[in-house]
Formats: sequence, C-alpha cells, structure tokens
Amino acid sequence: MNLNMMSGRKQRVMMVPAPAQGHVKPLMLLAHKLAQHGFRITFVYTQLDLNQITRAMDETRIGSSDVNNIELVSIPDGLGPQEERSMINKTKSIVEYLPVEIEKLIASISSTTSESNDKISCVVFDAFLGISVDVATKMGIQGVLFSPSSAAALVHAMNIQNLICDGVIDSKYGTSTQKQMIQLLPGMPGIDTSCLLWKLDELDSQQLLFQLYLNIEQALKSAQWCLCNTTHDLESVALHSSSSFLPIGPLMENKNHSTPSTILGSQFWAEDTSCLTWLDQHEAGSVIYVAFGSLTVHNEKQFHEIARGLELTGKPFLWVVRLGYISSNNEQEKGFDPYELLGKNSNVGKIVSWAPQEKVLSHPSIACFITHCGWNSTLECLSIGNGIPFLCWPYFADQFLNKDYICNVWKIGMGFIADENGIVTSDEIKSKVDKLLNDVDIRRRSLSFKEMAMKSIAKNGHSSTNLNNFITWLEAL
Repeated sequence: MNLNMMSGRKQRVMMVPAPAQGHVKPLMLLAHKLAQHGFRITFVYTQLDLNQITRAMDETRIGSSDVNNIELVSIPDGLGPQEERSMINKTKSIVEYLPVEIEKLIASISSTTSESNDKISCVVFDAFLGISVDVATKMGIQGVLFSPSSAAALVHAMNIQNLICDGVIDSKYGTSTQKQMIQLLPGMPGIDTSCLLWKLDELDSQQLLFQLYLNIEQALKSAQWCLCNTTHDLESVALHSSSSFLPIGPLMENKNHSTPSTILGSQFWAEDTSCLTWLDQHEAGSVIYVAFGSLTVHNEKQFHEIARGLELTGKPFLWVVRLGYISSNNEQEKGFDPYELLGKNSNVGKIVSWAPQEKVLSHPSIACFITHCGWNSTLECLSIGNGIPFLCWPYFADQFLNKDYICNVWKIGMGFIADENGIVTSDEIKSKVDKLLNDVDIRRRSLSFKEMAMKSIAKNGHSSTNLNNFITWLEAL
C-alpha cells in the first residue's frame, strides 16, 4: 500500500517497529521526517496490525496528499488464525519469526528492483527488536536502532549484565534478589528493585520482557546509531552514557489543525475528533484530560472510583476509554457501558474511544493530564501542552521510571497513592487534582520544559542538528 506516489531518487530505508501503538507512532513520525527529505520509506507491520491501522485510516477519511515516499508493507506475525493475539503471544512470536521474515522481505525487494538505490540501504529497527540487527548486517545493509522509550530506559538495558554479576538480579527472569535502591549512573535517580523495567506480575511474561531488554543490550554493542526520541536537556546524563545515542526528539506531528491527523499509518484506532469541538466550549485551563494509553487495563471497581473522583473535582473532564480498557471476569459485566456513568453529568464529562492526543494536549482548555506515563504521552505533554502538569498513574515497565523523572527529577507532576487493596480512591483523585492545580511552581516549571523542547527542534537546535547529521550519514550510504 502506497501513501503516495514514490518520488525523488534518494535511498530506500526500511523501518520496523515493535507491534504496539506506542512503538509504531514515534517511528512513523521519524519515517515522515525522512520522507520529507526525499528518502523512500518501506514501513513494516505485522499483517493484522496493518489491517487495523488501515481501518482506522479509512474511518477518519483522511487523504494522503501531504504524504510522500512511504510504502506500508506487512509480514506474518507467526501466529495461527485461531491463536490468541495477546501482547505476550504477539511478542513471543515476533521475536521468533521476525528475523526470518525481514530477511525474506529484504531479499524479495532486492530481487524485484534493478536500480541500486531502489534496494534497501538501511534498516531502522525498534530497539526492542534489536535481535534482528544482525539480519541487516549479514545482508550487507546498515542496521540502526530507534528507541521509543527514554534514554534512561536504555541505560537500564545496558546495565543488566552488571546487575547480574553484582548479584542484584538473577539471570533468568531479572528478578531482584532483595529489595533495595540502586543507582546506575551518578546523576541519575535511584530506582527501587521492585520497580525494575521488566518487572511483571506473571513470571513467564516477565522472562520474555527481560529477554527483550537483554536483546537491546546486545544490539547496542553493534549498532552505530541508536536514535532516541528525547532531548539533551531532559536526559543529559543518560545520553552521555553511550556515543551511539543520538537524541532527535521530541518527534511531533505537523502543526496542521485543519485535519484530524497528519501522520497516517500511526494509529491503531480511529480518532474521535468531536472532542476538539467539545473542548472549544470550555474555558482555558478548566478540563481534566484522562488517558492511559493503549495497554493499561483497570477493573470496573477502579473505573467507578475514577468516575466518582472526576465528579468530585467539579471540573469538566475528557476521558479516553478504548476498547479493552476495562477488565472483567464476570460475563454479565462484559457488556458494561462506560457512557452510562456520565448520566445527568453528560455536559460535564466526555468519553471517547481514542483521541487526537497532540491536538488535545495543545488545546488551551486542558488543565492537567492524568496519565499512565508512557514515554510518548510524557513527551507530548511536555512539548505541546501549555504548561500542563501531570498526575501520574504508571501501569507497568518503564512507566514507573518515567513517573520518577516527572515527579522527582523534573518536578512537574504528582503521583497517586493506592489504598491497601491497590485501588486509587475517588477521594485520592479529588485531593491530588486540587493540590496539583493550586501549585503554581509546577506549572511554571512545565512551561520552561516546553520552551526547552521547542528550542531543541527549532532550526539549529540540538535535536534538529542531530537529525540533520543522521540524514547526511544516510545520504552517504
């Protein structure tokens, strides 16, 4: 599938994200930037992911007139038609089958193109698929890593062997041998071993995630570049830990508000743009924005506490409730309709299944952001929001590390405290919203971070210069 006619004669670059929303979007943002410089992009999804993304594009009825040089292709995910496509199953399968399928795809492209610059000259792999870098090397093609997470998360991957050798974690699951605080680099915040990035409740799933981080560690040793969606100002200590780290962020959409989205091929769900009109009806700094990303799951009890907490604040709210966000083991509860909770307060709150987040965060009516602290959401709020402070509710993996930076390093947000049953109560939600919105220092610091982020991607900014250097390197291949 072509997003537009191929044009120009620069090299062809293949880009391979991990199969998840938070990994696809930032790499597609980079793909668009390279395409704007004339490179021809072959962007690789699994077949089911491409089907879902194509449906989302059709539903939003967006034309492709602003997109050049990007071709969307797919490979099998290795799962049978009857197998459950949970994130764990997809990840297991893609780790096993991806190297073979990528090699096949590169060979197929090479065999059907006669001109040398129609062949793949470089493959940009998601860092979590670092195991496949050797495929490109074996075929005489440059392999580059792209990190959809923070540079600090990469530092954790780089130190796994040290942690094993020091007896801090075991070598099979990455489980901590005792609860303690560790500091990986001077100048980086310490981390509790109960919150290591690969820590999960289910041990087999943790082993898989731990292996992915081990793969990152190995891939970083051989990759000439690891492109990082971050800025020098945000993570100077972590970025200085490796000469291969190249900060090119924050990667952002085009500032074109005339269409629902300008980055085609990046969304797994169609965006409900009616929320933008709804936001237009509210005063500046009055709306609470609630969004927990593409993987967070809350049970119905927690959902009701959130709803009650938002009601107690007395403020309007915009809440993203995607399909699959509410978990339930009760068959009678699986038909639960979140919209029913709004009831008589339907003019106060609005629920959408997916939002054009960058446009929401840049809207003047947003007062604060209740978030899972995914890296994409963190960067978007930092760089686009008008001094929007964070209320942090991490779910798993690097989100706890991101929360630590938001609350303790950058000091532009606060975290929730769960009760003895693991529930964040409605009273806790109201209390933290009130406290956050009355803290003028947090908003002042948030605005300063926005200025730094915008400076980094301005002409001659640190990130812009790095991206231009990478483009020059690509052109010389």
